[in-house]
Amino acid sequence: MPTALGAPVRADFPFFQAHPDAVYLDTGATSQRPAAVLDAEVDFVRSDYAAVHRGSSMATGEATWAFENAREQVAGFVGAGEREIAWAQNATDALNMISLGMADASAGVGDDRFALREGDEIVVTQAEHHANLIPWQRLAAKTGATLRWAPVDESGVWTIDGLRELVSSRTRIIAFAHVSNVTGLIAPVADIVAIAREFGALTVLDACQSVPHMPVDLADLGVDFAVFSSHKMLGPTGIGALYGRAELLDALPPARTGGSMITVVSMEQADFLPAPHRFEAGTQPVSQAVGFGAAAAYLQGLGMDEVFRHEHEIASALVEAVESVPGVRLIGPAAGQPRAALASFLVDGVHAHDVGQFLDDRGITVRTGHHCAQPLHRALGTAASTRASAGVYSSADDVEALRVALGDVRGFFGADR
Repeated sequence: MPTALGAPVRADFPFFQAHPDAVYLDTGATSQRPAAVLDAEVDFVRSDYAAVHRGSSMATGEATWAFENAREQVAGFVGAGEREIAWAQNATDALNMISLGMADASAGVGDDRFALREGDEIVVTQAEHHANLIPWQRLAAKTGATLRWAPVDESGVWTIDGLRELVSSRTRIIAFAHVSNVTGLIAPVADIVAIAREFGALTVLDACQSVPHMPVDLADLGVDFAVFSSHKMLGPTGIGALYGRAELLDALPPARTGGSMITVVSMEQADFLPAPHRFEAGTQPVSQAVGFGAAAAYLQGLGMDEVFRHEHEIASALVEAVESVPGVRLIGPAAGQPRAALASFLVDGVHAHDVGQFLDDRGITVRTGHHCAQPLHRALGTAASTRASAGVYSSADDVEALRVALGDVRGFFGADR
């Protein structure tokens, strides 16, 4: 049964009014924004713009209310308390805030529960986005800890059994993506949280590719920390969210220091505010936060169960489309296995960048390259792949356009001879 999403909601998005024939299958990189989000940000800047949390004027109060209301909207959207969402520049920045805070704790600054020592271990997967790999590489290098990873198979998929084998009493952190940005694999979060708790490890969830596409309740999932970005969930660029259980955020050393995140400062030391403001040094992206909140409200209005149902249908259609074309190899879970609404693939005899250019000439926007996941692609024996990723505005017609165009790629480049 078709959902009420896809083509019916395209009218909400000015991009599709400007480009009515566009086949936009690059939502995994950056989503389009509905008019409600654009209007919320513009209306705030035009009518309510002022410094937040600074001063006692009416203008400051109104701007601060809008800023904190956005936090409440985003927190409610992911099942978090208002004190459990801190603003960041993006999800990458939020992951660095966690790792840098732990590095400070390891150096003797702040709460010792976040300190890592030589012999401790950090566990990730070989499929991680660089944003959820490099910060942990750096933390291991700074502290003497060891970085370990669950390997992927020939399809780019890791298993819970492979991860479980790595976890021991030495494991301090398990960091993993809820949904892989390359394979679309949906991680068994509850199983990983249970393993982490058994050994007293902290869990860090990269939720960039899940929060916009399925119901996500971070408190119910039980993770200790999570990150996600506004620009992947119909919102503005330049802002993301760091989630942490309140007692952990209150104890984690802030990675950035300065104005607005302190209580008392002397020439010798500074005391920091409780979460979330202890992580928000300096002038914040206020209008972007308002837009982020509006994006959460828009998705809430669509209904995340409906979003997930719609994108489940699109995911199945993407897999069928890619696997129906001779000479095209699907990456990630096979047909019939759970995956998010994205499909990365390789075309025999044609470089991914050439595939992308060909599709673009047909009016189909996709992503090409290593998708910030070089170790995964190296394990697949390739430097790059092509990725089609869907959103609430994607339709069966978009997938059919991709299928037809893919069928012509190898012939165009003479790779079918």
